[in-house]
Amino acid sequence: MVHKISGALTLGAALMLSASAFAQDKRVVTWNADYDPIPLAAAEALIADFEAANPDIDIQMTNFDHEAYKNAIRNFLTANPPDLANWYAANRMRPFVEAGLFADISDVWAENGLTEALASSVPSSTIDGKQYAIPYTYYQWGIYYNRDAYKAAGVEPPGPEGVSWEQFLANCEAFKAAGIDCLTTSSLEQWPVAGIFDYLSLRTNGYQFHSDLAAGKISWTSPEVRAVFDEFAKLQPFVSAGHAAIKWQDAAALLVQGKAANFVMGNFAVGVFKEGGMTNDNLGFMVFPEITPGIPRAEEAPTDTIHLTSGAKNPEDAKKFLAFMASAEAQSKWNAAVGQLPTNKNATVDPADPFLSAGFAALSTATGGIAQFWDRDADAEYAKAGMEGFQQFLVQPDQLEAILERLEQTRLRLYPQ
Repeated sequence: MVHKISGALTLGAALMLSASAFAQDKRVVTWNADYDPIPLAAAEALIADFEAANPDIDIQMTNFDHEAYKNAIRNFLTANPPDLANWYAANRMRPFVEAGLFADISDVWAENGLTEALASSVPSSTIDGKQYAIPYTYYQWGIYYNRDAYKAAGVEPPGPEGVSWEQFLANCEAFKAAGIDCLTTSSLEQWPVAGIFDYLSLRTNGYQFHSDLAAGKISWTSPEVRAVFDEFAKLQPFVSAGHAAIKWQDAAALLVQGKAANFVMGNFAVGVFKEGGMTNDNLGFMVFPEITPGIPRAEEAPTDTIHLTSGAKNPEDAKKFLAFMASAEAQSKWNAAVGQLPTNKNATVDPADPFLSAGFAALSTATGGIAQFWDRDADAEYAKAGMEGFQQFLVQPDQLEAILERLEQTRLRLYPQ
């Protein structure tokens, strides 16, 4: 059974639903979620599969709209928690872990071999050596490119494995000579530039550094942060000149038209590229280049998770369902329905979709970790300050010192030392 909640949710309504769920003959697992229609249908199909295999267990889902869920989650976790709750990985789950609202499920990981099966998601599911999440879906970021633009500039198109950083920058020189933007983006909306910064940070200093930077643990005036901006400065001259005045869909149009060669973006943009007229023949994908040799490759892949709450009334059956959601079979089915990627490396994706296949290969082999994107990894106010800084640097690289000083003052205010 699925209860649907839209708009504001009163705490009383949540308590009534929670209480009514237990008036059943079967053992009940309650689950609060926030799915749109397509993923909701996929979740309902998995619930049916699980209940068919476990006829003595009834999964009771209450589905909220996104805004109602964000506003209600802390209240329902505190007042009368369900057994399971949807949320996000890494630093986004940290406040609930530290408040004691999400439970340690390291035993689920150990008993089901998940450290191996979900290897790329171990860092983003772990806090202080313990696992608190079951990641079941994500989507890749990376560099999407126009093969026709490469051909026009006389540059050899890369494969999914990409090119070296030195080669990428050399290619940028060739694109500039041909009158083609090497890289397009939108700094008007800020978040696309955060994707560029994230990759520069991950490739320069690695996952743990980037995670700590987003958590306010690292000074913006440190040599390591300056090293990231040193690499950013090498790329800055090759970004579309009008980036501060366009939205990301307009930047996508530049790629489609062959006026730009590359775009750092998430896989959700493939539909936009194809609506503009691109095909699998001229649209390519590659991982972001290595910068510091030897750093394990980490990727940007916002990850959705399910958590056992600390106040769960039926934790044992809830853990059975979590193990089911971590399985290759369940993840293959759910992600095929929603067009995203399974976190279980033993799952399957549609081989006819080259971008899902390339993304699955890239994420499944990312031994360095999975970052959640800047505005998920950082708290809201800190994320906003960071994105404003990245945006300004792309427009005014000569203002780096002022940008770093402002970000450092924000860090010290939000995270007193």
